[in-house]
Amino acid sequence: MVFAESECVELKSQMVGDICREVIAFANTKGGVIYIGVQDDGQVLGVKDVDHVTLQISNMVRDSIKPDVTMFVRYETLEVEGKHIIAVTVQQGSARPYYLGNKGLKPSGVYVRSGTSTNPASDAAIRTMIKATDGDCFETMRSMEQSLTFETAANQFEKCEISFDEGKMETLGLVSHDGVYTNAAMLLSDQCSSTIKAAAFAGTDKNEFQDRREFGGSLFRQMEEAYSYLDLRNQTRASFEGLYRRDVRDYPEEALREALLNSLVHRDYSFSASTLISVYEDRVEFVSVGGLLDGISLDDIMLGLSICRNPKLAAIFYRLKLIEAYGTGLPKIIKAYEGSGLRPTIEVTSNAFKITLPNRNADAKESSEHNEAEVTDRNEEIILSYIESNGRIARSDVDLLLDVSQATSNRILKRMVAEGLLYKDGNGKRTKYKKI
Repeated sequence: MVFAESECVELKSQMVGDICREVIAFANTKGGVIYIGVQDDGQVLGVKDVDHVTLQISNMVRDSIKPDVTMFVRYETLEVEGKHIIAVTVQQGSARPYYLGNKGLKPSGVYVRSGTSTNPASDAAIRTMIKATDGDCFETMRSMEQSLTFETAANQFEKCEISFDEGKMETLGLVSHDGVYTNAAMLLSDQCSSTIKAAAFAGTDKNEFQDRREFGGSLFRQMEEAYSYLDLRNQTRASFEGLYRRDVRDYPEEALREALLNSLVHRDYSFSASTLISVYEDRVEFVSVGGLLDGISLDDIMLGLSICRNPKLAAIFYRLKLIEAYGTGLPKIIKAYEGSGLRPTIEVTSNAFKITLPNRNADAKESSEHNEAEVTDRNEEIILSYIESNGRIARSDVDLLLDVSQATSNRILKRMVAEGLLYKDGNGKRTKYKKI
């Protein structure tokens, strides 16, 4: 019998600690045979205690490799040239990628066979194997990050008096039957890699930033922090109907809440792009990655039809009473604007979903700013007319002319100086203002 290393043959002169790498590589690729007791050049050395070495290998394979690969590994003792060697036959596994349990689903723990070499798998190769094994549903695939913690999620479940132990996590689809975290678990974990980016702008376009933030961590944490960000910018404006004051917030709280939850529960997390929230003077926009699922139209969605992209995530949010029955979110957003004369808009592309909530007080604010501008112009005309008649004006004169406080007079005069309408002559009580 002639021995030579190839894509499906590995030779080992003795049992070594890294043999699990070879088993993983064959199980992740096309399968193969590892011969123990044969040198790289094909010379047969033999194994002294075959039973003991076989037991060592089987224990290492059982304890070190995840998921369980033992059903795809067979051990056989062969006699060659009067010496005993061990043939470890490995079939391609059905739960790829296999990996070293202490390394996890990353290149340092996942190996593949390439020619006569065993090499770490690339991130792309690992994702391809996961997709081939677990299917196309992102949330049910095995997470590439297995070192996860759930402090935020545990607190959220505790608020709702729902247990969050290992059994519950498996029931919710956060842990597979073999104890591996899924992508759904990654999204709720403190290590969640997806984020929300929020920004506030001074006008109705993106020319002038007022503030920008990025929210990370567990989706529950992102939810709380993003809503606080929006709530802080949801101003209340007062109007009067006869004797009675009526307070109206810029955006219905229920509409903000539902739009935010929709962007969290229904986005496509297989893309790395962040969810975007943009706050303008006249609207708030929510843009999440992922268009409608095949076969579903926007009209279907508005009628209440819902085929959820992330059913496990939606089920968890439903259990925690954060959302109601599927398909109710968008109709609730529309209903929140009833009687306002405004209507939210929804836009869909092949890869994105956008909800725009109009500011109910935008017209009132514009009218108020217009009135303020008219008052400012009128005050300036009165002051300039007085100076033309008297040559100059003092702050005390402005108090009487406009019937305003000293502070308001000072503010008006300071603005007119800054605008180049007046110049300041003198200091202190003797200060006068003259036309330029």
